[in-house]
Amino acid sequence: MARQKDPTPPVEERIEEIALENEMQGSYLEYAYSVIYSRALPDARDGLKPVQRRILFQMAEMGLRPERGHVKSARVVGDVMGKLHPHGDTAIYDALVRLAQDFAMRVPLVDGHGNFGSLDDGPAASRYTEARLDRAAMRMTEDLGEDVVDFVPNYDGQYQQPAVLPAAYPNLLVNGATGIAVGMATNMAPHNLIEVVNAATHLLENPDATTAELMQFVPGPDFPSGGIIMGLDGVRDAYETGRGSVKVRAKAAIEQIGPRRTGIVVTELPYMVGPERVIEKLKDAVQAKKLQGISDVNDLSDRKNGLRLVIGVKTGFDAAAVLERLYRLTPLEDSFGFNNVALVDGQPSTLGLRDMLVVYVNHRIEVVTRRTRYRLARRQERLHLVEGLLIAILDIDEVIQVIRSSETSEEARTRLCQVFDLDEIQAEYILELRLRRLTKFSRIELENERDELKAEIAKLEELLGSDALIRGQVALELETVADELGTPRRTVLMNAKPAQKRTAKQAESDLQIADAPTLVALSTTGRAIRIDTPDGEEIVAPARRGKHDAIRSTARTTVRGELGAVTNRGRLVRFSPVDLPSVPLASISLSAGARLRDYIGLTDRTEQVVGLVELASDTPLALGTAQGVVKRLVPSALPAKPEIEIVALKPKDSVVGIAPATDESDLVFLTDDAKLLRFTASSVRPQGASAGGMAGIKLAAGAAAIFFGSVTGDGNVVVTISTSSSALPGTDPGRAKISDFGEYPSKGRATGGVRAHAFLKGEDRIQLGWAGPDPAYALDSKGSVRKLPMTLSKRDGSGQLLEAEIDSIGRAL
Repeated sequence: MARQKDPTPPVEERIEEIALENEMQGSYLEYAYSVIYSRALPDARDGLKPVQRRILFQMAEMGLRPERGHVKSARVVGDVMGKLHPHGDTAIYDALVRLAQDFAMRVPLVDGHGNFGSLDDGPAASRYTEARLDRAAMRMTEDLGEDVVDFVPNYDGQYQQPAVLPAAYPNLLVNGATGIAVGMATNMAPHNLIEVVNAATHLLENPDATTAELMQFVPGPDFPSGGIIMGLDGVRDAYETGRGSVKVRAKAAIEQIGPRRTGIVVTELPYMVGPERVIEKLKDAVQAKKLQGISDVNDLSDRKNGLRLVIGVKTGFDAAAVLERLYRLTPLEDSFGFNNVALVDGQPSTLGLRDMLVVYVNHRIEVVTRRTRYRLARRQERLHLVEGLLIAILDIDEVIQVIRSSETSEEARTRLCQVFDLDEIQAEYILELRLRRLTKFSRIELENERDELKAEIAKLEELLGSDALIRGQVALELETVADELGTPRRTVLMNAKPAQKRTAKQAESDLQIADAPTLVALSTTGRAIRIDTPDGEEIVAPARRGKHDAIRSTARTTVRGELGAVTNRGRLVRFSPVDLPSVPLASISLSAGARLRDYIGLTDRTEQVVGLVELASDTPLALGTAQGVVKRLVPSALPAKPEIEIVALKPKDSVVGIAPATDESDLVFLTDDAKLLRFTASSVRPQGASAGGMAGIKLAAGAAAIFFGSVTGDGNVVVTISTSSSALPGTDPGRAKISDFGEYPSKGRATGGVRAHAFLKGEDRIQLGWAGPDPAYALDSKGSVRKLPMTLSKRDGSGQLLEAEIDSIGRAL
């Protein structure tokens, strides 16, 4: 049988010749652009990569709010992958996990339930974990339904997704970012939300603010894991240029971990460093004989107490020197490199601190402006309908008659427009309305609604008409977010040098840290510095005072020695000043100091350091409490424990001051009802640590002691600042008086003292008092110097009106 001819004409072959070099170049550029723009780099406005933004948006669309239950992470991953993100589920789940990790994010955006991993272990599979949005994520996605940002199609055009989130706070700075693109990468440090908001607010009020000014609000990164940043030069470089490097040191303390056994206890590690990595490097250094003096290492971390890595030190080895070697050889001191690369208008840019804040502030101004326009348009539309209803209500019977007599809805709409002078929108709304709304009572409601709408429209138009009001609204919303989500700083900033590398020979001979004599000074604002005097040089107070330069307490020891910090709760915490910032004798300034409460690890914000103690001293230490109790004890006789109670306080009592006090010293109490009691220290016999003290001053009903100290010799003054208990904080700076301490007669212990200040009309309490050597130095709450009266007043004078509020008073160094 003959074959039939195929009627389909042959396909003409079409081949294009393309140079391999051009094809590779074009394809690579397309790939690089896709990675940079769509995957690896965050947008500078909301600080999110596309996958992170899609996760948060889709979870918001799914209604996974903080007050609702968790759902399986696999469900979130599936919805994101199917609707918005055309990539693998592993990449989406990895991004979701990071958003929930509190050790990676300074302010987590996802509330995870289940095993979301740790620094040493990965998370469980998505089918085992559950997730929902955190409060911070709601602030990132709020107002999306009010046309605040542009929406773009998803990968197949079926759904819409936001090109950027509204971002009610600067997420790029707060949570940082990491990513590796093609030919570029980004590594941005997390920061403290409150500090970043303060900087953004300052920039809104002062658009020409410099980076140096903004660094007054954002002094450095604030890592989720805490730690200590050693040296601020790299931070300044990063904030100026977008690139820099800093050393981040673990927070470690030398403690007694057993009878006659010393150990190094690590409670905070550098950012993204896990304890297993530290242990591994430590064991390698010991096996290679680069590190000596380590007996054992135990990881005692748990969910309740957090990180606790205990490193045992062998007998005969100096724990401080071993710790210094650990900083050199293990990740207990690690580098963090800033590479602030983010997308600005779709283009990768290297950004400094000011650049990032400017981009965010401009974005937020646009969001608030668009939201205001949207709300104005909606209220104008509603007002238009309400005014139409009010017209119709005037003759409801005729409205019903017109509708009933019309054959069709189109005819009814036309006749309503003609009879009542309405437009089509108003007429259509009336036709769709239920008759029960058209009652006399509804008219009252509509008139009230009309008036409210007009008032809201006026406010919105006023807001849109003023750039200053828009900026003020942005600042107000930022402050609200900071109040809601802000937390205290975790990372301590120290302008000190990191551990230096040594050769093996140098390291062996440099086992001991130089143990020079040193003076530790504590400011009234809680900052501490170390002033080393290896050659016995005399310490001279600076001729010019700067920020924080008012002294609360000083104590002498050696660099590797120990001091005690006494808190208002009657606790003494031992610490070594070895890691405190050391300042040169030629330029002593407390502004370079570290916050001592952070340095010694006080976690309760209500517990404050009230003074320093020389533990080896035989000079008695005197302390006084708010309830008028006085006590003396000998520091050298205290038990050698890391933390001890040195006074048994009564309920609601607290220590208000401590000072060394020989038998020749005078002890001074000052109360908030303007009474000063001066009595000799010899009338108070020294007691043991467990004793509760004895009566110091007899207090009137409702009164409390606000100052206690020790005064010796001549040339001393008393400072009192009066105010009204009904005055709001910051509204009344009060009246200050300085008087000669010699005018106050010495009384017996447990008496009521003498009047130290005369109240004027409206005044009823002393808010701040101090007694000590002249001159007295005053600081505000930010550590800035404030003026006190230049002349002395009578003991029972009323003082002079202050120009600004004073928060603390101290003495010269």
